[in-house]
Amino acid sequence: MKSRARPLLTLLAAILAVVGLAALPAVSHAGPAVPAEDRSEAADAAPASAEETVAAMQPGWNLGNTLDATGDDETSWGNPRVTRELLAAVKAEGFNSVRIPVTWTQYQGEAPDHTIDADHLARVREVVDMALAEDLYVLVNVHHDSWQWVMDLPTRHDEVLNRYTATWTQIAEAFADAPAEVLFESINEPFFEGSSGDAHNAELLHELNATFHEIVRSTGGRNAERVLVLPTLQTSADQARLDELNATFDALDDPNLAATVHYYGFWPFSVNVAGYTRFDEETEADLTGMFERVDQSFVSRGIPVILGEYGLLGFDRHTGTVQQGEKLKFFEAFGAEAREHGVTTMLWDNGQHLDRVGGFGWQDPALFAHISASWSGRSGTASSDQVYVERGADPGDATLTLNPNGHTLTAVTHDGQPLAEGADYTVTGDQLTLSAELLTELTAGQEHGVNATLELEYSSGVPWQVRVLVHETPTLESASGTTEGLLVPAAFLGDQLATMEAYYDDGSIAGPQDWTPFKEFGYTFDPDYEAGTVALTAEFFAEVRDGATVELTFHFWSGATVDYTLTTSGSTVTGAPA
Repeated sequence: MKSRARPLLTLLAAILAVVGLAALPAVSHAGPAVPAEDRSEAADAAPASAEETVAAMQPGWNLGNTLDATGDDETSWGNPRVTRELLAAVKAEGFNSVRIPVTWTQYQGEAPDHTIDADHLARVREVVDMALAEDLYVLVNVHHDSWQWVMDLPTRHDEVLNRYTATWTQIAEAFADAPAEVLFESINEPFFEGSSGDAHNAELLHELNATFHEIVRSTGGRNAERVLVLPTLQTSADQARLDELNATFDALDDPNLAATVHYYGFWPFSVNVAGYTRFDEETEADLTGMFERVDQSFVSRGIPVILGEYGLLGFDRHTGTVQQGEKLKFFEAFGAEAREHGVTTMLWDNGQHLDRVGGFGWQDPALFAHISASWSGRSGTASSDQVYVERGADPGDATLTLNPNGHTLTAVTHDGQPLAEGADYTVTGDQLTLSAELLTELTAGQEHGVNATLELEYSSGVPWQVRVLVHETPTLESASGTTEGLLVPAAFLGDQLATMEAYYDDGSIAGPQDWTPFKEFGYTFDPDYEAGTVALTAEFFAEVRDGATVELTFHFWSGATVDYTLTTSGSTVTGAPA
């Protein structure tokens, strides 16, 4: 176990110099302490350390868009009511902890007490108890309240702080007798509007975290030693934000604290904008850099880290925003970095991953296979999971670059049968070449789309699937609509859309994100392969000049490109193949 001792004065002085603060004192805003004797028995005589507790929580899962929904019910954002069966399924899938985001705003009364509705508080406790009954650690927080009222701390300081104090006092009282497997997180993704800048933000977040700390500790019972989780500003892993939180850890001087950050990947890749369609070196460097900073700032000092949310931002629209093989490489590498640096991770799931309605299966089994395998080891990948063969043409050899990730390639199989090395494929160094003869055989049916799926089996980990697809150059048809949205009829002919460029006819960049011609997938354009359309969205047209001609180029994964011309006039839009 790493020692948590550190040269407090020297380090704190350096950190304070970075954030520009004169001091970060412990702040007292809690009500009177509740005597421990008024609680049930205190925690076990030898409770687990914060490091041991957080390590035991790996891996974790988020009960997203449920108790954190801002509507009038936990089902208001489209997810069903939580059942013990759901939490049993989460445990059965290998998770050891569940983060339960909770939004309290709409369930609170007026100032000064801001009393939480008793039924809502009881429901939160019921869900926590169900999770504990399934042997899951639990992390409870104050969630969307962060942007509903906590963000106003700079301009309504006393009012906001009083409400925050009232909120956490009630939560802490309600869970004072809960076992040590229940952890508290002070605030989700904190930020402030109307502050004077970084130094002011750091002061305000320190004040919130210190207030939270004193409230919970003062309520006694198991809260006296419960592991408390403190976020950075915006749960960012930028070095300045990590330094600011370290100053708070030093000021509080409490061994039962943990840090939390969130990570949704290198932003252009995460949302598929600016041509970042692949998990390339820059995207991977952003990932590894985040874990290195968190390790050096916290883990190496004995402060455990919970990466409270992770995923890809484009998943908020749908999981097809990032191409399948590229996202699998991201999650495989993410899990490896988390293991290397000793960080506990909690998958953000707002209902798009684990099917909470249809039997608790995974919406994307291949994705979860790579995520779950990464908890204990690495899986080999390759430069792509697609090989395109043009319809009606004689295919040539196709070469992929192997990424063994410490393993060796042991077989290439089709329908469970091994292919013949030397005839069906060859391996030279890290280059796997599929023979023209094999591809001819696999695509004999000449059906558009996937004709065969190969598996690259490595000495360990999840096999890497390679789809062999037959394609022709896609076609787009003329269309008319409005700036509220245009549906372009499309024949994809076995291909898939990777990205879209947009220019005005004068050569300048058109549409949102005018610093790049490559527009954001799902936000400005979105293919529907079953319906045979490409949607150009209201968000795209909102930033297109009236009366303009816009030249679009659609880029497909086969390498094909298709040009298309848009003409706008008021709210009317017409489009035609170029």
